[in-house]
Amino acid sequence: MRALAISARAALSADERREAGRLIRDALLSLPEVQMAGTVAVYYSIGSEPDTRGLVFALWKRGTYVLLPLLRPDGDLDWASYEGPESLVAGPKGLKEPGEAPRGAGAVASADVVLVPALAVDGQGNRLGRGGGSFDRALARVGPLIPVIALLYDSELVERVPVEGHDTPVRAVVRPGYGVTTCAGGIPGATARLCMLSSRISRVLI
Repeated sequence: MRALAISARAALSADERREAGRLIRDALLSLPEVQMAGTVAVYYSIGSEPDTRGLVFALWKRGTYVLLPLLRPDGDLDWASYEGPESLVAGPKGLKEPGEAPRGAGAVASADVVLVPALAVDGQGNRLGRGGGSFDRALARVGPLIPVIALLYDSELVERVPVEGHDTPVRAVVRPGYGVTTCAGGIPGATARLCMLSSRISRVLI
C-alpha cells in the first residue's frame, strides 16, 4: 500500500500539488478549531506531499504560533517556532526546518491543533506514514481531545490501513476535493462529514 501511494503521488504534476495545497489551506483556515487555535503544530511539505508552504505562511501571518518539526538523529521529532520563510534552514533528508531554538520533543503537546502528513488514512483514523515512526512518537504526546488532522489527496481516504501497536490514529483528514472529514472519535463539536458515513471512501489503494 505504501509503495502504491508513493507511486500515485509521484505521477502528480507540480501544479496539481500546488492546487491541492491551496484547497487544503483554505479548508483548514475556515475550520473553527484552526481559527481559534493559539498554537498549531504543522509540517513543511517536501517532494510529492500536498503543498503546505502557503498554509504555514498564512497561519503565521494571522498571528498563530506555528511549530514545525526538527528531525532528530534517533528519528524522534523536536519542535521549533516558524518565524517566516527566511527562518528556515536545510535539514536532514531534504527537509526544511526552522532555525529557531528547539523547544523539545514535548512541545507538540502545547499545540491546540496538530496537522500531520500521511500517505493514507482509513475510516477509523488509522494513518499510513512513510514507515519511520517519527510522527507516531510525536502523536503519542498529544492529548486525546486535541484535533489531529492528516493532509491527504482525494484518493487517499481508504477502507483499511494496516495497524501496528505503536500507531496513533488521527481525528480527521482534509482533502482538496472534499474538505475536512471527521474520522471515528472525531473532533468534538465539529460539523465535518464522518469518514464512516462517507460514500466517497476510495478503493484505489486497497
